[in-house]
Amino acid sequence: MNWIYIEDIADFKDQEVEIRGWLYNKRSSGKARFLLVRDGTGILQGTLFSPERDHPLFKKFDSLTQESSLIVRGRVKEEKRAPGGFEIEIQDIEVLQIAKDYPITPKEHSTPFLMEHRHLWLRSRKQHAILQIRTELIKAIRDFFDGRGFRLMDTPILTPSACEGTTTLFETEYFDQKAYLSQSGQLYNEATAMAFGKVYCFGPTFRAEKSKTRRHLIEFWMVEPEVAFATLNDIIELGEDLVVSIIERILEKNKNELEVLERDTKPLERIKRPFPRITYDDAVQKIKKKDSKMEWGDDFGAPEETLLSEIFDLPVCVTHFPAKIKAFYMQPDPERSELSLGVDMIASEGYGEIIGGGQRIHDMNLLEQKIKEHKLPREAYEWYMDLRKYGSVPHSGFGLGIERTLAWICKTKHIRETIPFPRLLYKIYP
Repeated sequence: MNWIYIEDIADFKDQEVEIRGWLYNKRSSGKARFLLVRDGTGILQGTLFSPERDHPLFKKFDSLTQESSLIVRGRVKEEKRAPGGFEIEIQDIEVLQIAKDYPITPKEHSTPFLMEHRHLWLRSRKQHAILQIRTELIKAIRDFFDGRGFRLMDTPILTPSACEGTTTLFETEYFDQKAYLSQSGQLYNEATAMAFGKVYCFGPTFRAEKSKTRRHLIEFWMVEPEVAFATLNDIIELGEDLVVSIIERILEKNKNELEVLERDTKPLERIKRPFPRITYDDAVQKIKKKDSKMEWGDDFGAPEETLLSEIFDLPVCVTHFPAKIKAFYMQPDPERSELSLGVDMIASEGYGEIIGGGQRIHDMNLLEQKIKEHKLPREAYEWYMDLRKYGSVPHSGFGLGIERTLAWICKTKHIRETIPFPRLLYKIYP
C-alpha cells in the first residue's frame, strides 16, 4: 500500500493508499464516522461505516483527540462534497500517539496566548495558508532573478560595520574585536556586482529598532538585487517587474490559500506596470493636504505611508528623498545635491514600504566625504572604497522585505503572522 501525500490524492483515485498525519477534526452520525486528517500538504476526509456499535475501528476512532498522530489506510474515492473533492474509505487506523489537552481549541484565543503557543498555532488553517503563500513567494522571487540571469551571492550575517545606521545594530563579540548582525547584504552585493554584473542575495537581516508597530520585526528576510551600470530608473523598473511577477504567481498558485484567508483578490488583480511615480516633494504636498503635520525633511512613518496608499490603487514609487534622511551611500541628484537618487515603493491598501533602494555613489571622493559626514569609521569601509578605486561604475539596487510584502498580499493585520517564529520587541520565545 503506497504512502502518499494529500496534495497528490487526485492521482490515486480508486486505489488503496496510506495517509500519515494528524487528526484535524472528527464527527459521528449514526452508523457513520467521519474524520479529517491533515498531513501538512492538505486536509482529507476519511469515512467509516458499520452497523456494529462495537466495531474495532469505532473504538480507535473514539480514542482520537485533536492533533493525535495516526496512519489511515483505505481506498480513495471521488466525493465532490468532501474537502478537496476526494475522501478515503477507511480500512484501518493505526494510532501513533494520543494528544492530551491540546491547548489551541476551536474557541477564540487571545493573541498573546497564541503567540506563546506559536509552535502549535502554525497548524491552524489561516496560519498554514499564510506560510504556504510565503513558500510560493520566495520561490517566485528566486525564479524571477534566476530567469533573468542574476547570480545568487550569499552575503555575511556577521559584519564589521553598519549599512543602514549605527543606532539599530546588534553588537556581538568576534574573538578579539566587535562584530554586528547584518542589517543588509547590500555593501557586499556591490562588490559581487562588480564581479558578476547582476547579483542578488537573499537572507535574514536584523534591526535593533525599539518599535512595536504592526509593520516591524527585529529579524526579517530581504531579497536584494544589485546591478552594475544600472541607474535609478533601471532599478525602479526592475522592482516593478518583480512585484508584478510575484503577484501574478501567487494569484495563480495560491487560490485555495487566498480563499482560506478570505482575501479579496480584486485589488491584487489590478496591479500592472507602470506604477505611479512621484517625488518626495510632491508626496509631502499630497500628505499635508490630508491634514498631516509632516514637514519637508521628515522621513515617512506608518501614518504618512498609509495616507499615500489611500491616494493610489497601485503601489507608488516615491523618489528623490532628502539626502539627510537616507543612507550615506546614496548618489546625490545631480540637479539638486540636497536630494538623493533613491526610491521607496509603498504598497497599496495601507501596508507601507515594501522596497527601498536607489543609485549608489560611484565617485571615490564623494563617498569618502559622506563617510566623514556620517562619522563612520573609515577603516571598516576601506574595502568598500576599493570598489571606487578599481573600475568604478554607476550601479543601483534595492531591498524587498519578504514579510511586509507577504502581509500585504495576504492582508494580514500584523506582520508577526508572516514568519514562522517572529522576533518582536522583548519577545524571543518560542
